[in-house]
Amino acid sequence: MVKLRIGHPEDPDYQERLEEFEARIARGEKIEPGDWMPAEYRRQLIRMISQHAHSEVVGMHPEGAWILRAPSFRRKLILLAKVQDEAGHGQYLYHAAETLGVTREEMLEALLSGRAKYSNIFNYPTLTWADVGIIGWLVDGMAIKNQTMLAQSSYGPYSRAMVRICAEETFHHKQGKEAVLLYAKGSRKQRQMVQDALNRWWWPTLMMAGPHDTDSPHTPLLLRWGIKTKTNDQIRQEFLNEHVPELLDAGLEIPDPHLRYDEKTGNWIHGPIPWDEFWKVIGGEGPMNRHRLETRRRVHEEGRWVREALEAYGRRRLAQAAD
Repeated sequence: MVKLRIGHPEDPDYQERLEEFEARIARGEKIEPGDWMPAEYRRQLIRMISQHAHSEVVGMHPEGAWILRAPSFRRKLILLAKVQDEAGHGQYLYHAAETLGVTREEMLEALLSGRAKYSNIFNYPTLTWADVGIIGWLVDGMAIKNQTMLAQSSYGPYSRAMVRICAEETFHHKQGKEAVLLYAKGSRKQRQMVQDALNRWWWPTLMMAGPHDTDSPHTPLLLRWGIKTKTNDQIRQEFLNEHVPELLDAGLEIPDPHLRYDEKTGNWIHGPIPWDEFWKVIGGEGPMNRHRLETRRRVHEEGRWVREALEAYGRRRLAQAAD
């Protein structure tokens, strides 16, 4: 493992090194694991990357529940591939976080104990097959807006993980859109099913981008250090401008009576977001919070024998190499 070089405000050369660090970011250089970095830069990255990794892993569950109930063999294969991708995304991100000196065990313990956060969106149930399509088109659509921004992150391992993840998320987005458009043109029952799914997932999807910029205390520092290159509201606006026209063209009704198009700015303007619901879900009181954590704890325990077998195999290989 690369030795970390962490700076603290009380260090005598901290200010000088901080200026050099910020100048590198301003030039568009990537910060790598062995480079000097402020302790707060490292802390913010561990917080963000580990939460992102947890979201990918927990995010397997809402759609994974439909693998055995997919309406066709083709849809089953697509969904299997997607859920497998999400597991891989979690691996990429855990590896990226580990370059900052935090262990996989520490991150998983924080998740399983309930101390760590993950995306609010995965604490909602998938009630019908149409939910899988809406997740693919809208939830993954919002994720792509965020992840393409993070692909420009100043931290090299995070940026490179995002480039790889975005390529696969594009596939998820396309298959979700295809499914939704198919149902939107289908029977009356199919149209009702997909409209109901849109009604339930619309606001949680908008919340995915995070609180408004005025209520996001981390944003100024994340922008200053290039961890993020856009604000929450900018990402949300990009999502609206792309997806609202497409949803309306599909004949679907967006469940926002205040939604309007601003001719001057060319932006779609949404109505008040129900932030009370967002903070309730983030606080652990969403429809599926307890179930998601219980499932992760059970799966983690059931997989213990695999981890122990891998560790034993690793020890044996080391012993053989030493002989």
